[in-house]
Amino acid sequence: MLDGIERLGNKVPHPVMIFLILIGLIIVLSGIFAAIGLSVTYEVAEPVPIVGEETYPGGTIEPSLEFPPGEVYHPPVETHTETTAIKSLMTADGIRFIYTSAVQNFTNFGVVGVILVAMIGVGLAEHAGLIGALIRKLVAVAPKWALTFIIVLLGILSSIASDAGYLVLIPLGAVAFMSVGRHPLAGLAAAFAAVGGTFGVNVLITPIDGIVTEVTNEAAALVDPTRSISLTANLFFGIGSTLFLAFLITFITDKVIEPRLGRYTGKAAAADEAEVTEAQQARGLRYALYGFLAVLVVLLVLTVPSNGILRNPETGSLVEDSPLMDGLIFLIMAIFLVTGLCYGAGAATLKGSKAAMEAITKTFAGLGGLIFMLLVIAQFIAYFNYTNMATVAAVKMADWLESANIGPLWLLVGFILVTLILDIIIPGVIPKWAIFAPVFVPLFLRLGVAPQTVLAAYRVGDSPMNVVTPLMVYLPFIVLLTQKYKKEAGMGTVVSLMIPYTLIIAVAWTLFFVAWYLLGIPLGPGAPVELK
Repeated sequence: MLDGIERLGNKVPHPVMIFLILIGLIIVLSGIFAAIGLSVTYEVAEPVPIVGEETYPGGTIEPSLEFPPGEVYHPPVETHTETTAIKSLMTADGIRFIYTSAVQNFTNFGVVGVILVAMIGVGLAEHAGLIGALIRKLVAVAPKWALTFIIVLLGILSSIASDAGYLVLIPLGAVAFMSVGRHPLAGLAAAFAAVGGTFGVNVLITPIDGIVTEVTNEAAALVDPTRSISLTANLFFGIGSTLFLAFLITFITDKVIEPRLGRYTGKAAAADEAEVTEAQQARGLRYALYGFLAVLVVLLVLTVPSNGILRNPETGSLVEDSPLMDGLIFLIMAIFLVTGLCYGAGAATLKGSKAAMEAITKTFAGLGGLIFMLLVIAQFIAYFNYTNMATVAAVKMADWLESANIGPLWLLVGFILVTLILDIIIPGVIPKWAIFAPVFVPLFLRLGVAPQTVLAAYRVGDSPMNVVTPLMVYLPFIVLLTQKYKKEAGMGTVVSLMIPYTLIIAVAWTLFFVAWYLLGIPLGPGAPVELK
């Protein structure tokens, strides 16, 4: 079945053409749905919009916005009633939007900047040979049986660094597997499943936790203004889920994915990595360690003092709404850039600034096709959001589930299922929760189910579909990585690789949640599954 999905998926047109077809479909459907007057009325909990001041730096004709730091780092959340109707792209306003928004759609597409900034450092480190050297060291010190588990666990934990896992760990997973004679696509799939399919949980508090917690509290206040949950309300569940999912994804990789792929006989696309002796590699790694320690010292100077520059200027927090967490992609870039330069100097693989610039230029040149694909995807997502079809679909499904006359446990399972389905068209964590929280948190409160339990159920449903939905913004990047090891690979290859993870994780994690709920294990410190 998976082979059939791969063949069928790879026979469809290029992803760019697919999204152009989808754009046409969205335009037609928006006209039809708007003509019949499709709309919904609902309550939504979301951060209050922040008013920025337009500036024109460097004489550019495109304005930049400057925002008050306090409002950016700690935005208030409000609940209000909205009526949303389908907007047609076939009207005069819709055509004007299509005509005038192309550049803004692309520049506002955050993944473009994330990839370009991160790949400055990661690309240089790869061309210098640092990535390969680190993988060889990892393989040398880690038991062969534990390699999959280590990569998977690191992938799950990477959500503390926001999207960095997509850009760093997924390529490393493929290289690590190939270095020990295993199929690189199995390593890529394991890392992708860990980073994307479990994004909602961690053993630590992640940047996204602050926002979803505030939205949950605002929704709970609709029924009980005195009730609120803390940032750690799902901590125990997050720790338990992390360990459970790490073992589960390891099992799927070793027993399902890798046997299907078979033995790898190809070669990866050349990374222009210079040949080095063991002595040169050892010296390069030593220099890279010095570079890493230098970056670490600077980071400590900026974060350890109570008034550190990278702390939240209002609360002093290092995690909640802090510049440190907001700039993690820059930190990742800086670490790889400095350590890559130091390794290149020590191993003599980068001789002078010209060689370093050539390495970065080659990296960007290899991203040309991806950037064009992201340009088209940015237009599709902008048009889809403009029509409000995703919001209408989410509210309709929420209303249907709310009206279902079933017990709390089955309602929680139904909530997970609805979240899974909606994740196909709304992959973002916050947009779905802003719509769902005001509906389901009050509903479950009336049924005696605590807000932290609803949030935990949402985490279960929010992630597994991330690795197969075409609206996952990093999917084109994953396809590009896959083609390094299988030239004819396309969207079908990636989807067929990831379907087993999605199905097994969705079912097993739901059962894990149900068992946790029935056993009555607290979801976090002072956070029981039911109201007391």
